[in-house]
Amino acid sequence: MTTEATRSETERTAPYVPDRTADRIADLARRRTGAVAPGRSRRRGEFGARERIERLVDAGSFAETGLFVRARPTGDGARRPYGDGVVTGHATVDGRPVCVFAQDSGVFGGSMGEAFGEKTVALMDLALKTGCPVIGLNDSGGARIQEGVASLALYAELVRRNVQASGVIPQISVVLGPCAGGAAYSPAITDFTVMVDGASHMFVTGPDVIETVTGERTTAEELGGAHTSNSVNGNAHFLAADEQDALDTVRDLLSYLPANNLERPPEYAPVEPPAGDRLDEVVPDRLGQAYDMREILRAVVDEGELLDVQELFAPNIICALARVEGRSVGVVANQPMHAAGVLDIDASEKAARFVRFCDAFGIPLLTFADVPGYLSGVRQEHGGIIRRGAKLLYAYAEATVPKVTVVVRKAYGGGYAVMGSKHLGADVNLAWPTARIAVMGAEGAVGLLHRRELAAAKDPEALRAQLVAAYESTHGTPYLAAERGYVDDVIAPRETRAHVCRALRALHGKRAPMPQRRHGNIPL
Repeated sequence: MTTEATRSETERTAPYVPDRTADRIADLARRRTGAVAPGRSRRRGEFGARERIERLVDAGSFAETGLFVRARPTGDGARRPYGDGVVTGHATVDGRPVCVFAQDSGVFGGSMGEAFGEKTVALMDLALKTGCPVIGLNDSGGARIQEGVASLALYAELVRRNVQASGVIPQISVVLGPCAGGAAYSPAITDFTVMVDGASHMFVTGPDVIETVTGERTTAEELGGAHTSNSVNGNAHFLAADEQDALDTVRDLLSYLPANNLERPPEYAPVEPPAGDRLDEVVPDRLGQAYDMREILRAVVDEGELLDVQELFAPNIICALARVEGRSVGVVANQPMHAAGVLDIDASEKAARFVRFCDAFGIPLLTFADVPGYLSGVRQEHGGIIRRGAKLLYAYAEATVPKVTVVVRKAYGGGYAVMGSKHLGADVNLAWPTARIAVMGAEGAVGLLHRRELAAAKDPEALRAQLVAAYESTHGTPYLAAERGYVDDVIAPRETRAHVCRALRALHGKRAPMPQRRHGNIPL
């Protein structure tokens, strides 16, 4: 039997349930205000989770999901805030739909709990169902320890969604604070990662644990800061000066990408690049002299604009998004300004991943080759240059998008084959008259082929010069390759944009069916 005392206690502790509609609406407003209240004060230049989303998406377009989801009870009396430390929802960027989540470091340090993880996974499912890009704004302390294995389970669920979405919808990660432990693996699987200089950190094990286990002393910045991740280990693709620059980078990146793998990238009105007349003079007469490949690229792509991907990592190869006649292209080019444009382990892996991304999303590939070959040396061989260098061969051979290649100068040995050659399935191959397509350079070839004659000659240097000149006149030109159809045309450098535009127009409707299979076995 219920007494007045127990009834009074029940009424006092029960949740408030208003009777009138007006009261219910007022209650909704109160709950909503509490749910969106910031968790803590921010450092200078740091935005809150919702503010970050608002600065990224079109004004007034964000529709939040899971606002009233609450943290799971842990039995220790801990608070159960609405949202559980992550803001999720859908919006538009430049009028195009996106799904976005932002981790809130003001709630449990942004750590992933069960409800947090379920909200993020549900958003990923929505992005897959609707075929739109998903953007993750990461600022998390990792797994929520007090929720135990449930937190770990949701990390695995999130990674599974990342894998399901790979090659289906673009996935972009923005690291705006810490991203440690299991939290780092989801951005690693996404297509692009943006980090903020001096504010972002991404590593599996932090400095304190490393010192305890190995005795090595380091800092978070040295270990996995934005600059380290962009230039040393290649975990990140873009280095932003501050949070707003990072969000602007995402908007710029999205302008080149389709919503999903079944749609074409957006098209814009074509804008001519700067005049290309100087291209006839860009390549130096002396073979060993460097020049900036970007000068050539800017004279070919619309407005001379390139969105460099991993610009600070493996700078001997350039990977960039650009437009030609208003349509997106992926540009891959050797950079003679760094290590003569040689292909090493890092350059091969950087370019292979970029080529595969472009192929997955129907973005044509435009390749500019000036490559002395693969880098030799004990460290490269022991590091796996055969297996890891083969990734780029695999990527080009696998790609079915339109592929146009321009040989600018050197194209030696395996470097010739891998840099978008006809033999790997390139559709249109062009060469400048300065191109040298051969197994190796003239000096090396003469030294191997005529070793005995040179040793027996009265004047070996004079004979060497004569033999080098003879080799250059045949193998040191693009015409032997052109005779065999490996090069479709030899063009004047100033005519490059016109030829590239014609080739891409002709290939716009390309279809290249592949054998039915689960997937290939790229040499990982």
